[in-house]
Amino acid sequence: MKILIVSQYFWPETFRINEVAESLREAGCEVSVLTGQPNYPDGKVFPGFRAWSTGGAERNGIRIHRVPLAPRGRSGALRLVANYLSFIVSASLLGPWLLRGQRFDAVFVYGVSPILQVIPALAVRRFTGGALVTWVQDLWPQSLEVTGFVRNPRVLAIVDSVVRWLYRHNDLLLVQSRGFVPLVAAMSECTPVEYHPNPGELAFSEEPTTVPPALTLAPGFNLVFAGNMGTVQALDTILEAAHLLRDEPSINFVLVGSGSRDEWLRSELQRLRLVNVQLPGRFSPAAMPAILAQASALLVSLVRDPVLSQTIPSKVQAYLASGRPIIASLDGEGARVVQEAGAGVTCPAGDSAALADAIRSLQRRPMHEREQMGVAGRAYYSDHFEPRLLAERLAQRLAVLNAGRNGGDKKQTPVMGSDHG
Repeated sequence: MKILIVSQYFWPETFRINEVAESLREAGCEVSVLTGQPNYPDGKVFPGFRAWSTGGAERNGIRIHRVPLAPRGRSGALRLVANYLSFIVSASLLGPWLLRGQRFDAVFVYGVSPILQVIPALAVRRFTGGALVTWVQDLWPQSLEVTGFVRNPRVLAIVDSVVRWLYRHNDLLLVQSRGFVPLVAAMSECTPVEYHPNPGELAFSEEPTTVPPALTLAPGFNLVFAGNMGTVQALDTILEAAHLLRDEPSINFVLVGSGSRDEWLRSELQRLRLVNVQLPGRFSPAAMPAILAQASALLVSLVRDPVLSQTIPSKVQAYLASGRPIIASLDGEGARVVQEAGAGVTCPAGDSAALADAIRSLQRRPMHEREQMGVAGRAYYSDHFEPRLLAERLAQRLAVLNAGRNGGDKKQTPVMGSDHG
């Protein structure tokens, strides 16, 4: 089966779609990617690439086609908008030329924000054929309002209309959370909507190496937070909990990663004089299993919001795979997964006192109970989020969809909310 992935982000940027592409190739699919010039998260084009160039390359058996885009820079809404729009325009205009003469069975959109990257997929599909499938990672326009990027009701209404139009022009919509199913189905009319979760990282499926870890944690009860440090990760809640626990010297917070709130974090640590919080920076995905394996517990948090409560943060899969207990300062779907797995403890999103209490409670539990949480989490991961398992199921679903398109009307497929994991 020939699959074209359309994604603004791809290797060497560290997004989950990299490993989904590799897993699909391992499942027997012929995979190509239409993407932009890599510049996330630092906002500068990676060495060896040029912002305003096109190009092609092959990596691990995957053909990569790149179109120009404006780098996002470190800050500023205008540069971010230019970054998004430049990919949409260049992929729509140059994508058909780069892919000329090729035919695909499926055009698969990795639907992180902005969902508008469905537009170049529609343009490309006219020339390449194939079923159009979007894997919805963020709810639009709701996510624009949650992050504060757009607040004008008229603009949000326009975005809502555009998203509905894009959804209707897909053959299938996949969503990363069960909670997304009714919300997306309400906007997609007859286009079928199905749950397909984000897989874990391939690095967690590999055998442990004997190479020393890139980061060695100090002795104590180490709470590790790993991943993006942005506006929705409730970092203020974590720092407030750390402040409440400042007189308990054995408890350490280790925030591994980077993001838009890096400077704010550093200034807050100085202002609050928090010596129990470390910011070691960002590490490669390959280094993360060895870092997470050292944690006493793994911390995931989001701000309190009805939309975000329908989301499963992608770090949850990595945490489950690591076999360490989880503390989830979450509402909704993310908390449900941790509870269903028996992998840790949960508390309401945005409640720093409840988070501090959850940390104390977990620390006081016998070691064997904490170890059992990690074992349960790993077992749940193997059953629901293992990358190769999910890739095989995705390939089978796309093959069935393509066969249905060739033999009948795609609108006859029912809307589903079944668990593909």
